[in-house]
Amino acid sequence: MTVIKTKAQWPAWQPLNVRSAPSAEFSVDRARHLMSFLTMLGPSPDWNVGLSGEDLCTRDCGWVQRLVKDLVPWDAGTDSGVTYESPNKPSNPQERIRPLTSLDHPQSPFYDPSGGPMAPLAQVVVERIARKGEQCNTVPDTIDDIVADIAQEEKEEGDNTPETCIYSNWSPWSACSSSTCDKGRRMRQRMLKAQLDPIMPCLHTQDFEPCMGPGCSEEEASTCMMSEWISWSPCSASCGMGMRSRERYVKQFPEDGSSCTLPTEETEKCVVNEDCSPSSCVVTEWGDWEPCSVSCGVGMRRRERMMKMEASDGSPCRAQLAEAEKCMMPECNAVVCMVSPWSDWGECSVSCGVGMRSRQRMLKTPVEPSLCPDELEQVEKCMFPECPTDCMLSEWSAWSECNKSCGKGHMIRSRMVKLEPQFGGLACPETVQRKKCKIRKCTKGSRPSDKRKRQEAPERRRGKQSREPVTEESSACPVRPWSSWTECTKPCGGGSQERVMNVKKKGKSSQPNHCKNKREIRACNVHPC
Repeated sequence: MTVIKTKAQWPAWQPLNVRSAPSAEFSVDRARHLMSFLTMLGPSPDWNVGLSGEDLCTRDCGWVQRLVKDLVPWDAGTDSGVTYESPNKPSNPQERIRPLTSLDHPQSPFYDPSGGPMAPLAQVVVERIARKGEQCNTVPDTIDDIVADIAQEEKEEGDNTPETCIYSNWSPWSACSSSTCDKGRRMRQRMLKAQLDPIMPCLHTQDFEPCMGPGCSEEEASTCMMSEWISWSPCSASCGMGMRSRERYVKQFPEDGSSCTLPTEETEKCVVNEDCSPSSCVVTEWGDWEPCSVSCGVGMRRRERMMKMEASDGSPCRAQLAEAEKCMMPECNAVVCMVSPWSDWGECSVSCGVGMRSRQRMLKTPVEPSLCPDELEQVEKCMFPECPTDCMLSEWSAWSECNKSCGKGHMIRSRMVKLEPQFGGLACPETVQRKKCKIRKCTKGSRPSDKRKRQEAPERRRGKQSREPVTEESSACPVRPWSSWTECTKPCGGGSQERVMNVKKKGKSSQPNHCKNKREIRACNVHPC
């Protein structure tokens, strides 16, 4: 099992910023691809939210790219309390875990006399970061990834934006439009937040630059691709000064295998409830700003915080629980781009292995596409099971010599397996072949003693069965026994070995010696490597 661990938030009912989302990283594989977790709601009897057996595999043997699930509360069945702060009342016998409903009890915080559906209490987002062993597998940027954080207004160095135009920061660069070493383009964009001078145009909300696929340039090979920072954690102090932290993760490691040196965590000081006297109440940190009240021009936005604990001496809470400020949106006569929802993802460009797929959306307003910063097409990688690989063989070797010096024999040739078949590819054909050979006819001996022996042979066979047949060649040429087979020339993939039969050497003789040594060759270790 892979344990999903987040930073400790215990006791759960201590003052916390409930809007801060904890995060964690975990791994899955073919044998462990079901995700389950529970998160306690505190203080509560035994209420929780979570997922059970969520499959992160896809039907086409890939992995889920992004999963977003709304979470409704469940009752673990161990306590019979009906409110968040009910006294402990263990259930005996213990009940089965079940989802809470809006009609459980009139005192329940979820009670709704109309019996409507339960509203989600939380949301979990699971995003695939990377694939192990595949460093070049960059998670494609979605439109959510490249929208800038509009809460930050610092300008980048070298930005010559007019002072009358207020933009968000540039978004991260999108994935390159080329996944190979051919030239492509990548894009980043920013949002126009306010135009203070109607006469001065505010342009340049999109930026493009040439690029190539991962690993095609030395500069890119040594870079880390990082995610955006995750929300700040709750302040460590419930009153006064404390510390908080936030994290990010590595979306793509360097192609050269080196480690990333960019920080994945940072901390900063935070102040909650500056007045820590007994007459002050305890409040949460400020929540996020609400959207601006107008879509163009000047409007208002507000944010809130909650009182978590009254003053210990009973004094009324003097802390401000809401605040508002002006917000400026683009001029009302600015170009408005309305786009349709994204279409379904198209077919993958390949039927096996790694390919690309795309989806599109259309402009719903009669505006020149070049004037709209919205992306109209997205491209991402798609994966199928590996493509079948057929067996690959080397060329045939030359034919060996005939294994007989006279009469009928055979020759062999072999070839090696260079690549075994994989993923259902074609099996390897034969790796050894034989063919017949005949150098010359075996001649009879001309010596009288040999002729006399051949005449006596039938008589000996009538009287006593001979242990071995006597051939013409063996009667004509005195030979030694066969030698042992030599070691095989190859450990696998088809080799050969041989043995020899040498002619016995005689003393000095005036007659020419037509006898030759014999050699036999046979195939060995023909199994694939």
